[in-house]
Amino acid sequence: MENIVFPQGFLWGAATAAFQVEGATDVDGRTDSIWDEFCRQPGKVVGGDCGEPAADHYRRFEQDVAMMADLGLKAYRFSIAWPRVRPDGGKVNQAGLDFYQRLIDSLLAHDIVPWPTLYHWDLPQKLEEVGGWANRDTAFRFADYAAATVEALGDRVGTWTTMNEPWCSAFLGYAGGNHAPGRTEPAAAVAAVHHLLLAHGLAADTIRAAQPDAKVGITLNMYPIIPVDPGNPADLDVARRLDGLQQRIFLDPLLRGEYPADILADLEPYGFGEHIKDGDLGVISGPMDMLGVNYYTEHYVSSTPNGEAGPSPWVGVQHASFPARDAPMTDMGWEVRPDGLTTVLMRVHQDYPRLPLYITENGAAFRDDFSGNGAIDDVDRTGFIASHLRAAHAAIEAGVDLRGYFCWSLLDNFEWAEGYAKRFGIVHVDYDTQIRTPKMSARWYSRVARDNALVAVS
Repeated sequence: MENIVFPQGFLWGAATAAFQVEGATDVDGRTDSIWDEFCRQPGKVVGGDCGEPAADHYRRFEQDVAMMADLGLKAYRFSIAWPRVRPDGGKVNQAGLDFYQRLIDSLLAHDIVPWPTLYHWDLPQKLEEVGGWANRDTAFRFADYAAATVEALGDRVGTWTTMNEPWCSAFLGYAGGNHAPGRTEPAAAVAAVHHLLLAHGLAADTIRAAQPDAKVGITLNMYPIIPVDPGNPADLDVARRLDGLQQRIFLDPLLRGEYPADILADLEPYGFGEHIKDGDLGVISGPMDMLGVNYYTEHYVSSTPNGEAGPSPWVGVQHASFPARDAPMTDMGWEVRPDGLTTVLMRVHQDYPRLPLYITENGAAFRDDFSGNGAIDDVDRTGFIASHLRAAHAAIEAGVDLRGYFCWSLLDNFEWAEGYAKRFGIVHVDYDTQIRTPKMSARWYSRVARDNALVAVS
């Protein structure tokens, strides 16, 4: 342990997302997002849960910022709610901007770096009603939203993330139907991929025009894709397709200025190429100052059908199943595979133009263990983060320019389609009283952040 020291200036933080923590969904001019509407649809979210009150962060942010300061965190990754800033995708709402000004001012007063994300899945519902991300015009409306946000907040923000996990927005939202807006239209999903990337590029240009010294990037969720039988051509082809849809369809246009030829061919039946206009790839592949990597597990894939019918997020993949291996599981049913984090960091480092990397999400849902004295001894979560920090450090030792780590999540929160049934927070939230209680993982992570080194779990 004593040898696992991180580089000087390594950024230690925690992350949340607006719809998951803010609550106050109809306050100060905010209007519906696609997630507000999705939550109203019977059977879409476990328990019929919704984003109200979530962790009530909108009203309690000062308490939460003070708690982050007490924990010694140096940065806070949060998202800005598009429906607060430009309700219904329309005119600027000053009351919505004022909230983020207050939040950022509080962070700066506590010497915590604000690290905002412009889009973490909460598209204004009115824009979905005219096509959502399947509509090219949404990319330009996103640039308008970015312009208003940067104009109001840019004097206090040094780093901007445009998008969080566009894979989820496109494929879970428009093909699998698992996430808002709940559509099961593969052609709309592949259109959404391109329009999300175009929106990133347009927003990045907008940010740089208004704030030339700002650092701009995007966050992708990345997973090693491992074929069950490397000697089986069918398994290899499924792994290739899934890797293309999960990783390369985003990394290649962003960092190489082109879509992968094999994925263009795979998606040709869905009209993917029709959405790519002259000049788009130049916009998408504009300079980036950093890349955020979200990592949770690996994908172990087989071409053998698993017997399940219904919509799939894996557009163009006829059969894909994900057999379980002998490994610990999180409460989400995800295998704990810390070495996969080293793998994805090394892949970006080796296969793409070099740029600074940040782990912008990493964490796990586990059932919390309440001890007799009221403490929450989340040993599994603490061990999960520790093992992944070892994996991150291994990547640094191998030459990866990794500059920071944000644990997911600061607070227990609304976990999308799982509602409030799963807890990722290093801080427990009692949803009835909104009392916050730092867990063992928070106390341990606080020592890591203060020491800039991995410390023993005790």
